[in-house]
Amino acid sequence: MDDDERGENYRKLKNSVKDAPELPGCYIMRDGDGRIIYTGKAKSLRNRLASYFSGRKDIKTATLMKRARSIETIIVSNEYEALLLENTLIKQHSPRYNINLKDGKSYPVIRLTAETFPKLFRTRHIIEDGSRYFGPFANVQAVDGTLHLIEKLFPLRKCRTLRKRDNPCMYFHIGRCGAPCCGKIDEAAYGVHAEGAAKLLAGETGALIHDLRVKMHEEAAALNFEKAALFRNAITDVENLAAANSVVDFDETGRDYIAWAAEGILTSFSVFSMRGGKLTGRELYRTCSAAAEDDTLETFISSYYSEDRPPPVKIFPGTGGLEAAGQGLNPGNQDEGRAGRFSNITRYFRERFGYAPEFCRPEADGGGGQKRHEAALALARQNALEDLRKRLKERGAEPALDELKAALNLRGRPDRIEGFDIAQLDGKHPVASLVSFKNGVPDKKNYRYFKLRSVIGIVDDFASMREAVRRRYSRMIREGRELPDFILIDGGIGQVNAARGVLAELGLDCELAGLAKRDEEIWLPGAREPVRLSRRSEALKVLQAVRDETHRFATGLNQKLRSKEAAFPLLETIDGVGSRRAARLMKRYGSLAAIAGADAAEIAAACLVSLPLAKTVKAAAGLALEDNEAESRRFGGLSAADGMEMAVAEPSSPADGSPD
Repeated sequence: MDDDERGENYRKLKNSVKDAPELPGCYIMRDGDGRIIYTGKAKSLRNRLASYFSGRKDIKTATLMKRARSIETIIVSNEYEALLLENTLIKQHSPRYNINLKDGKSYPVIRLTAETFPKLFRTRHIIEDGSRYFGPFANVQAVDGTLHLIEKLFPLRKCRTLRKRDNPCMYFHIGRCGAPCCGKIDEAAYGVHAEGAAKLLAGETGALIHDLRVKMHEEAAALNFEKAALFRNAITDVENLAAANSVVDFDETGRDYIAWAAEGILTSFSVFSMRGGKLTGRELYRTCSAAAEDDTLETFISSYYSEDRPPPVKIFPGTGGLEAAGQGLNPGNQDEGRAGRFSNITRYFRERFGYAPEFCRPEADGGGGQKRHEAALALARQNALEDLRKRLKERGAEPALDELKAALNLRGRPDRIEGFDIAQLDGKHPVASLVSFKNGVPDKKNYRYFKLRSVIGIVDDFASMREAVRRRYSRMIREGRELPDFILIDGGIGQVNAARGVLAELGLDCELAGLAKRDEEIWLPGAREPVRLSRRSEALKVLQAVRDETHRFATGLNQKLRSKEAAFPLLETIDGVGSRRAARLMKRYGSLAAIAGADAAEIAAACLVSLPLAKTVKAAAGLALEDNEAESRRFGGLSAADGMEMAVAEPSSPADGSPD
């Protein structure tokens, strides 16, 4: 490869990194032949990969980047799972440029021995002697923390070798051992403790938490609050214990987790493969299909497996349209509808491979693995969604806009769309918002808002829409500015006809429509029936994005005006606060929400008032917010705090809207 080709490849990789997710996971670098030459882990994949393209590089990194031709990412839940997955990938593929985690050193696990009176301890060695193992854990501290919790709940023996004693050791006296060496506990009772510890480590915590809650309430009822607090803390510890992770476990059963994400005709499939208790890989596949999701899934499964890649014992298809619709995924279920879901593909597998895998749902799989299966499916789904997001970004909004043009029979593709919405509450502070989208993306420098003048004190959405549209486009005509390709009104046929009337008065022939929120119906001017698009339609999603943004923008401004109107009279009712001090407080903090959230000492220093008065002002602001909460919820589903925060976040600069 010459210097020009190498430079072009470097730029290609650098651009691909910009779309990497800001999530924990592992990344894989491949050479020109598709071989994995390096795999690494990161708390933020985007930040870590970006570091390869900034600053000076050591010899190893420079050599690696010269050979890398592609970069893939695998998303996991946290840094711990990224560490475990990196270890698995390195041991499986032995990448040329990896130097860590190649010594075969394993992570610590917890072992429950196969003895009459089992012992529980941490180890790095797995011996096939009937013992049960749990983990692995990323560090010794995690193991010790788990063992400490088990010691408090299940008093198992600590001695290395069990032999008969006359007197128990100190662990018995502090309640950390049942002392089987002295006959203080029989085999059956000890076995209950051992099984309880095993269930806790396996993630079967429901019954244990229930028992602990019962004991906590009993102690609290007896006024033994210290003991009740101990049970409360134990419940918290059990709930926080990560007894199962989704990239490494000790379930030897081969299984695949298949998830998908779809948008229009685009579908991305993600397959997480577990073999020998380890996640051995994640594969992504892209399809373009107009078929229903269940048909697309069946086609994918039948084509994914082959003689070179036979199906595992279990397949978990999940987190797609089928589950959202409540359709079953387990052909073994007695329900006839569920049983027939994969009947054809089951027959296909039997004829081709001589056996058929079991299609499972997490909650239907035995062994207490529901949470583990759900976590793996969630990761697969997240990876599919991330790939779909990249595909949509690579493709751009043109196909969706072309679909919108065809669906509404527009004269041209609506590359620039402007949307209107009205916000008011019982006629108070009526405002209109205008948002602008260019090529399907918000164009915030062209956002505007209108404080409506003709409808103060009355509720008239039609008149409000007429005023906003007239003020917007009469000004654009005076200034000779370019008109939008399409106008979207948040509302039904009444609002649309009101806007069309104003445009006709102005001599404009702009195309417009309304989107009614209730049934997502599209109303064209003068129409008797609305246009109804599929909920999966990309054209509908464009209109929904514009409509939702206009609503957000209008609601935020209305809340801001209402909060300012209420603030001054409220502050002036406080003894010691007159008009000047109220103005000083509002100039400093801008809203009652900010005052309520500020420290009293800060208020006193910043606004030159005494500390007792500052505390009174802070308390009054907090009470006012609580009193207005119910009323505020009536308006757009927002709380007063939400509206005030939104108003503060919306600067009056043209970047996020300005008065027109």
